[in-house]
Amino acid sequence: MITRVGVLGGGRMGAGIAHAFLLAGCDVTVVERDAPSADAAAARVHDMLTGSAARGQLAPRPAEFRTSTDVGDFADRELVIEAVPEDRALKADALARAEAVVADTALIASNTSSISIDVLAAPLAHPERFLGLHFFNPVPTSALVEIVTGTATAPSAVEGARACVDAIGRTPIVVRDSPGFASSRLGVLLGLEAIRMLEEDVADAADIDRAMELGYRHPMGPLRTTDLVGLDVRLGIAEELHAAFGERFAPPALLRRMVAEGRLGRKSGEGFYRWDAS
Repeated sequence: MITRVGVLGGGRMGAGIAHAFLLAGCDVTVVERDAPSADAAAARVHDMLTGSAARGQLAPRPAEFRTSTDVGDFADRELVIEAVPEDRALKADALARAEAVVADTALIASNTSSISIDVLAAPLAHPERFLGLHFFNPVPTSALVEIVTGTATAPSAVEGARACVDAIGRTPIVVRDSPGFASSRLGVLLGLEAIRMLEEDVADAADIDRAMELGYRHPMGPLRTTDLVGLDVRLGIAEELHAAFGERFAPPALLRRMVAEGRLGRKSGEGFYRWDAS
């Protein structure tokens, strides 16, 4: 069982991933680009841990947590998960820096939700130990982790990843590298159609969401989910899928306009819904 985990990027997703492994009793190091970002990451994780403690969710053994600005602190990690924003160049740089310092036996994973694992693996010296570990937002309440295998991913890496996902109490699914994998490809298609319906004034946001929540038993409607994920993130994924699959994934004009206006969902306080700034 892997017990020493590194997370590169301590935003909402990275902090959630760190929290999940801490609750499983792993020692976790989060590396951020600068001291203020590292402090913000630490605050996010500590807030999550405080909430978990209040709910009686305690780690089976005392876990160590720290933040850093030095990727060299990943030297002793058995698993490093990249969780920087959904941008190919950023992710490629992050993965190269991680690979340069980790042990030869360490697994390296990307939390990408849409970028090809083979594309990200191409510059790596050891692509056989690289794969996708796609966690869902918000991580603390998500039951699923998508394990994405590249052409070069070794079976032992998949088994190691599966064991990690099991250990943190999530359910893994294994999919091969394909644009959008399984979850983003399906989820984004539904979300884009919901945005088009809103654009065409078919119904308001709440009623479009209720159609899926009550009619199809989705726990959350596609527009509220888009707010939670971030409209900018969903636009980025849609653009990747549009390039791969054509017009059925074309981002609606409404989505582009809202992103340009800074209405990004929960993180900005307004998207298809208004959100409490706290």
